[in-house]
Amino acid sequence: MQTISKDTKTGKLLTALQSGQAMTASQISKRFGIKNPTATVSNIRYAGFAVYANKRKAGNGVVVTEYRHGKPSRAIIAAGYKAMALGLV
Repeated sequence: MQTISKDTKTGKLLTALQSGQAMTASQISKRFGIKNPTATVSNIRYAGFAVYANKRKAGNGVVVTEYRHGKPSRAIIAAGYKAMALGLV
């Protein structure tokens, strides 16, 4: 499992998510200068953090994805253990 340095853009995003902030891809790009927020969120997930994507309708009617940090469900933890047992991880 990889570690994420708090000094990097990814680390700063992770810290913001862990503090309870929910952000859209556009907000992530503007605030942290991250060119591909979706890939960065995937990297955070691969490092073992539960980042959830929730769709919502913005004020202008456009559907946006909002990312937030949360507690993993039992099903996610069970899937991880099963993957480890099968030698996939």
